[in-house]
Amino acid sequence: MISPQMEKYHDFEWGVPVHDDRLLFEFLVLEGAQAGLSWSTILGKRENYRQAFDHFDPHIVARYNESKIHELLQFEGIVRNRLKIQAAVINAREFLVVQQEFGSFNDYLWRFVEGKPIVNHWKRHEDIPASTRLSEILSRDLKKRGFKFVGSTICYAHMQAIGMVDDHLKGCFRCRNA
Repeated sequence: MISPQMEKYHDFEWGVPVHDDRLLFEFLVLEGAQAGLSWSTILGKRENYRQAFDHFDPHIVARYNESKIHELLQFEGIVRNRLKIQAAVINAREFLVVQQEFGSFNDYLWRFVEGKPIVNHWKRHEDIPASTRLSEILSRDLKKRGFKFVGSTICYAHMQAIGMVDDHLKGCFRCRNA
């Protein structure tokens, strides 16, 4: 049984193209936090994450120091994993570098799909891959740039979340060209 929160996320967010840098950063942090956990767990903590991470303003998060990381490790409303929290800070710094280089993180990210979502036509949940060649390429590029917690599976989940990939099943009202 799917929770109302997960149903709302599916119906209104998952697979919808995102081009706002702040929201792209939010999903990057949340997908990294999800590693080894369920998305429903992270989605349930999303508002706490927004509060804890200054509404995912990468300029603020990039300036977090050890004292702030220690404070976040005490915040019960988020996943209190030092490596994941440190990764969010590192990723904020690298995010700003990418913005500088490409004009926006959006421009950097969406160039991997030539600005248009990849629309798949899966029939069953079991058909949806955990990663793809493209998510591996994105993962390698992000890692080369210094990003953390951006493995191929995390990158594919990120690509799905921000609509770079539309994996709504055939028959789903959200599926394009069903």
